[in-house]
Amino acid sequence: MKLQQLRYIVEVVNNDLNVSLTSEKLYTSQPGISKQIKLLEDELGVQIFTRVGKHLSEVTDVGEQIISLAREILNKSNDIKIVAKEYSQPNQGTLTITTTYTQARYTLPVVIQQFMKQYPNITLHMEQGSSPQCLLQAQTGQADFAIVTDLSQLTEDMIALPCYHWNQAVIVMKDHPLAKSSLISIAELSKYPLVSYDFSNDGSDLNQAFNKANQSPNIVFSTTDADLIKTYVKLGVGVGIVAKMAVSQNVDNDFVVLSAGHIFPYSTTYIAFSRSLFLRSYMYDFIQQFSPHLNKSTVDRLILCENNVDVQTMFNGVKLPIR
Repeated sequence: MKLQQLRYIVEVVNNDLNVSLTSEKLYTSQPGISKQIKLLEDELGVQIFTRVGKHLSEVTDVGEQIISLAREILNKSNDIKIVAKEYSQPNQGTLTITTTYTQARYTLPVVIQQFMKQYPNITLHMEQGSSPQCLLQAQTGQADFAIVTDLSQLTEDMIALPCYHWNQAVIVMKDHPLAKSSLISIAELSKYPLVSYDFSNDGSDLNQAFNKANQSPNIVFSTTDADLIKTYVKLGVGVGIVAKMAVSQNVDNDFVVLSAGHIFPYSTTYIAFSRSLFLRSYMYDFIQQFSPHLNKSTVDRLILCENNVDVQTMFNGVKLPIR
């Protein structure tokens, strides 16, 4: 049994059993991957994959267990290299962050600037996507950290650490009827076309707020891009619901910004990563720079929690920053 064979079966699964795509990503030949998988199956005496003709069709029950163990072995073998680098090259390496547009645009720039100044020899990569996409990238090792708000796709092989709370704001142009309202309600918002984030997730905070009030929002435009929301509000498309952190008094002085904290519950931003991730010293520093209450000793203590419910319990009574 070779590490290369284990890497092949894991990557084939990561690429939806597409051997051709796997060979392209690994810069090797398709027949070579197929041969090594067959050699591994022959050595073990079981089928890891079922086949239709020459194509892999699904993972067998025993194959699921073998691939799960293969992931652990590959992670541990990679950890050996990382441990060595932590001592031989303590301030060199890579850090890959995947996050949503709002976090990338409004909260991360200052943190990243500070981090790169402290660690000029660390190569930093940033990917952008939806919360489920970000979590999947962190889970599969394509990214180190996922910085997200929606944890609906969080799995127990990952850990999510709460960083800060944030609120929504309602934005309208100065000549809009709501501009003179001192305290808006869900019922008032329901009377107007709305421009906001995606409402398609039934579990979203926005959806829950309208449902709780027995109101139906009239969503005419939705996007993950806060700047686009502001653009379409300016065009008169509708009333904007946007993260409060995305609105600047200096830059966005065309708008009247109405507080919505009494309507929508606050959201929480988390930094999530795989439990198998070996945290290097600069990774601990990034976490603390992004969220000062998450120092190394606190993070190590949280990692020991058996599940994410226990992690959240540790923060009962803790006042997180509000942005």
